[in-house]
Amino acid sequence: MQKNTSTLLQTYLQYQGSPFSDPGFSAPELQLSSLPPAAVPFKTWHAMDDAERLSRAQGGFLALTQHLQLVGDDQSDLNPGSPVLLAQLGAARLRAQGLLGNMAAIMSALGLPIPPEEDTLGLVPFGASAFERKCRGYIVTREYGHWTDRAVRDLALLKAKYPA
Repeated sequence: MQKNTSTLLQTYLQYQGSPFSDPGFSAPELQLSSLPPAAVPFKTWHAMDDAERLSRAQGGFLALTQHLQLVGDDQSDLNPGSPVLLAQLGAARLRAQGLLGNMAAIMSALGLPIPPEEDTLGLVPFGASAFERKCRGYIVTREYGHWTDRAVRDLALLKAKYPA
């Protein structure tokens, strides 16, 4: 799954044109208020208990599934002739949904409450310009990679704590 996140981001950038497709493009300062960032200070992350760590990951991937759907819709409009990108976005959404289900099963097995599903997107500016939609997609595909990396760390901690 981690390898796929890097491929998705590179494919996404390639289809957006300049400045996104320019070598070395990066805009870490861009964020979406409706998508929680995966980045958290190490000490804060390390101090989280299982319930908080899983709950935050659950919230992150719930938001990602909704955002990946929106980005897929945006790209169907902006890049209708890009079946590779559209397929990768669809696959990423399915992987995020699968991980969401797996985390819910883990939380249930540990006796932890599963957060209710909610609409994380809220009001979506459908009149957003092409550039704004490209930026939104960049943020979502970038954060998908960050959340996947964090989930791998979270699950590795749980695996060490609760060996099968």
